[in-house]
Amino acid sequence: MNKVRLAFFSVLILTASVAFADKPSVGVIDFTNDTTAGWWHGTTGRDLSGMLSNEMSSGGKFKMVERAKLDAVLAEQDLGTSGRVKKSTAAKAGKLTGAKYLVTGTVSAYEEKTQGTGGGLSFRGISVGGSHSEAYIAIDLRVIDTTSGEVKFSRTVEARSSSNAVSGGLYRGGFGGDLAHYNNTPAGKAIRACLVEISDYLGCVMVDQDSCVQEYQQKEDTRRATTKKSIKLE
Repeated sequence: MNKVRLAFFSVLILTASVAFADKPSVGVIDFTNDTTAGWWHGTTGRDLSGMLSNEMSSGGKFKMVERAKLDAVLAEQDLGTSGRVKKSTAAKAGKLTGAKYLVTGTVSAYEEKTQGTGGGLSFRGISVGGSHSEAYIAIDLRVIDTTSGEVKFSRTVEARSSSNAVSGGLYRGGFGGDLAHYNNTPAGKAIRACLVEISDYLGCVMVDQDSCVQEYQQKEDTRRATTKKSIKLE
């Protein structure tokens, strides 16, 4: 009986080891910002990379490289803040960190507006209700193969959020760091929705590689078509 149990657990351990070995090893670089978003502060890029790492790790589809292991190499290779990756640099970073892929994200667009809706209450200088807030964010995503320096996947992920609704991705909760006080705001919800969408997208194209790939391509086609309609060319 003991031999049977030992064999059973050996198979479980071997299966888990194989499954773990098959997972893509990924490191997430600090995000960069090309906007004037008021919520962006000194450590926001690092906070966003950490939150995305957590999302990808919780999905169970990736082997995430710890940030402590990335820091020294990224600083030496000037990858952490520039958002640019040379082929030779990426290959060296891959060997030193153990990450097969490096993920970069740039906040390329952000809009936020608050408008009065009427019906608000005011008592002794304290106002409740009577306003509606909306936020929109776009993040340009790239996944670099560290063995070749090539960009394997790229996508612009968008999310919109209002005081009581989120579109563009599933909102799964709050976050900390410099962004903690934006937790329950439209800005915070839109940011989290984008990160969740990025995690789900990468899980699809890098691991699942099933019918979800076509679904994401359709979403991308719709996004591009919508963007074109909003642009007026002379």
